[in-house]
Formats: sequence, C-alpha cells, structure tokens
Amino acid sequence: MQELRDAGVMLRLIYEAMKKKGVDTTAIFSRLGVDENYVYTEQLRTPHSAQMYFWQAVEDVSGDPDVGLHLGQLLPVYKGQVLEYLFLSSPTFGEGLRRAQNYQRLLSDAANTDFFIEGDDACMVLDAASDDVRRLRHFNECFVQGLITFFRSITDDNFHPSRIEFEHERADGQDHVREVLGCEVSFGAEENRLYFPAALLSHASPHAEPELLDLHERFASEQVARLEKRDIVGQVERIVAELLDSGEVTLDAVAERLGIKPRTLRTRLTEAETSFNQVLADFRYRLARQLLATTDESIDEIVYLTGFSEPSTFYRAFKRWSGMTPIEYRKTAQGRGAVVDAM
Repeated sequence: MQELRDAGVMLRLIYEAMKKKGVDTTAIFSRLGVDENYVYTEQLRTPHSAQMYFWQAVEDVSGDPDVGLHLGQLLPVYKGQVLEYLFLSSPTFGEGLRRAQNYQRLLSDAANTDFFIEGDDACMVLDAASDDVRRLRHFNECFVQGLITFFRSITDDNFHPSRIEFEHERADGQDHVREVLGCEVSFGAEENRLYFPAALLSHASPHAEPELLDLHERFASEQVARLEKRDIVGQVERIVAELLDSGEVTLDAVAERLGIKPRTLRTRLTEAETSFNQVLADFRYRLARQLLATTDESIDEIVYLTGFSEPSTFYRAFKRWSGMTPIEYRKTAQGRGAVVDAM
C-alpha cells in the first residue's frame, strides 16, 4: 500500500502560525526528531500519518487543548502555489473550485474533496484526510480555517461559511468553536462538510486570463505527473521492508515482487530522481533511527532488522548518515523523547 503524504506547505503554514502564537517550536520539532529547517526542505512532502504525532506534540508543548482551533486563526494565506493560480486565472470561483479538484493531490495524497449544490448553499465535502486523521480535532479545526482564509483571499473577502459539520466529537467548547468560525457548527457528523452560499460559485475573478489558465493547468498536470513518478519509491520501500530480514534485498528481487524487469525498475527510479541504492539506504536509516529511539532492541538485533550483515558495517553506515554512532544517537533521541520519523 502506498504511503500517503501531505505537501510541505501545510506544515510551513502551521509553523508560521505557531511562531505568531509564541509556541515553542524548537521543543515540538525536537520531540518529532527533526530540525526546524526541515520545514523549508525543497519539495517536502510529509507522511500523512504523522499528523497524529504532530498534533499531539503541539498540544503537549503548547498546553492548549484547543491549539488547532487557535492556530487556525493565525494561519497565513495559502499563496504562491499552483492551486492558487488556478483559482485566480479561472473565470469564476466555481470554475476554480472544479479545476482544483483535478489536482488535489498537490495538497495531499489523502485529499478527495467534492462539492455539490443543496438548495441555496454549496457544500464542500472535506475528505482531505485518512480515516484516523479526519476525526482528529486539531487537524480539522485548523484545516477548515486555512481553507476559509484562502477562499476569502481569492474572492475579495466575499467568502463566508453558512455552516460547518465536523466528524469529530467535542465534550465542551462548542460555543467557542462557533464564535471563532463565525457560523453554525455541529459535531459528530458523518462527514466533514463546509457549506457556503451557492451564489459565490459565480463570483468573477478579476485576475481571470485564459492563456494563464492554460499555462497553470499544464504546470499542475506536470506536478501531478512528477508525484506519480515518485509513487514507485513508496512501492519499493514497502517491498524492502518485507525483504530485509531475508537478506535478499536486491534490485532484482524487488523488481520480481513488483512484476517488472530490473531495467524497468531502474529507469522508473531514475525518473523519480533517485536510485535503488539510495532508496534502500534512506529506508535503512529511517528504520535504524526509529528502532534506536523508540525501542530497547540491542544493537546486534537492530543490525539484523535493518539488513546489515555485520555490526561494523552498520556502525560505519550510521555514522556516515547521522554524524553519530548508534549509541550516541540512542542517548540523544531517547533523552528528548523523540517521535522519530513521525515527520
């Protein structure tokens, strides 16, 4: 199964909101086992499942039980991305919304939003997360505010929600959520939904330009195609995980499992701007970090689990990857309670 990932821009916007709120971001990223500079990694896409770890860390460090709701108020406008350009260069808000649906993966592999008309309202079904994440209160309440802020920016502040339905439950604070979001809000719904006046779909964009729209659509299609090429990396990692304990982790063995020729696999990895050896090394490094930081497995056992034949080979490789010996890394990571590889 392909690992779902989110565009790095989502993390960057939340990071900027945390800075505005005065949240100790250094402590949060230390718990997650990554440096803050990670936020600005080029072409970053974070594991979607990491949302669970991330929001727990943010709540713990901030001490705010409604931190998702409050960070949502401080989110910067989503700008400078191809999805924004598609909206702006489309004739109307509704046309932009329809076009953006075709390229949702640029925001998240888990995104599958839809919209329909219901009386005087349009309804967006915010299926932008996996089963577990879409019931995550902090994520939902932050994400919907980011969406509203973005829609306001591209409709000259004309976008206002009619009502919002959340899948997650709330034992208290419902009135506070309604106050922050400025509309009727219900909880424990079957889907996350955002309702707004259907008349807004015909709101004209002052930046509409057919030639630019064609250019932006081509660019969006190219970006999606690039992500599809990267899918092979996730498939290879899944098979590597299955083969590690057998010691037969070779390009030929992985290609056989995928049902393709080794030459084809090599070509597809090259198109994804990587190689089999690089994918294998990256996977072993992540697995080693996770085992060192979150388990009490012996070094000898970790050598076996990561597919190395000799402890000395593992030690040299880990020192090359991290700049530390495995023992030094374990002391550092476990000492700060890192949620290694959550990001």
